[in-house]
Amino acid sequence: MTEKLVRYAVDEKGAAFVTLDHPQTRNALSDELLDDLIEALERARDDEVARVVVLTSSHDRIFSSGGNLNAFADDRPAVEKYAGLDRFPRLFTMIGALGKPVICAAGGDVLAGAFGLALACDLVIAKESVRFGCPEINVGAFPFMISALIYRNVDRMKANELMMLGDLITAGEARDLGFVNKVVPDGEFDTEVASWAHRIAAKSPLLMKLGKDAINATRDLALQEALDALRAQLALAFTTEDLAEGVRAFREKRSPRWRMR
Repeated sequence: MTEKLVRYAVDEKGAAFVTLDHPQTRNALSDELLDDLIEALERARDDEVARVVVLTSSHDRIFSSGGNLNAFADDRPAVEKYAGLDRFPRLFTMIGALGKPVICAAGGDVLAGAFGLALACDLVIAKESVRFGCPEINVGAFPFMISALIYRNVDRMKANELMMLGDLITAGEARDLGFVNKVVPDGEFDTEVASWAHRIAAKSPLLMKLGKDAINATRDLALQEALDALRAQLALAFTTEDLAEGVRAFREKRSPRWRMR
């Protein structure tokens, strides 16, 4: 049996930790690792205990170095390489449609294709020492696949600078650009990630799913079309027991007891 390159574990509060675990390659996004990552996310999606997903890395300095450069320059036929490129769009689409919030816990440098992976997540928490960027242009590659995510999350001129110069930016600069939610001193990182994950896990899983599904379905729609779809989702939320329970708990000054229906 081939050893898995991604680990999956759920803690007692419903946080599912999906850990990139191939430090020998600095978690390069090989076909094998991407397959294992997709499998782990499918598991999290179907796991009734998991209420939030934390995407993290076992490497102490690198979240992921991005695409597997060795595969870019190997002797496989071009048609074979092309056939494997569906993994990135499948992965990015799956994160949006997962029905559960996904936190990127950037405990190491987030580079190249992994930069796109972070941008596909709902929230990004970063160590103070971490850097972000797409340096692949420096070795003759262009961030084709992740450019769609970069353009949706970063101002156009800065996006061009990142992709065309290949320079890395600090976690603080990433926060100022708006695609990192919080920068945490290195020594406090694990505690802060767990705190965010557990706060999210304490919310209604049903309403969180309805909300994330609504965002995923409407974020690229025209305004009127988006409002029509969101009104339908809000009407659906009114029919849930969890919405009524949340209001009752607030009025009674107690913690809600989610029924997930």
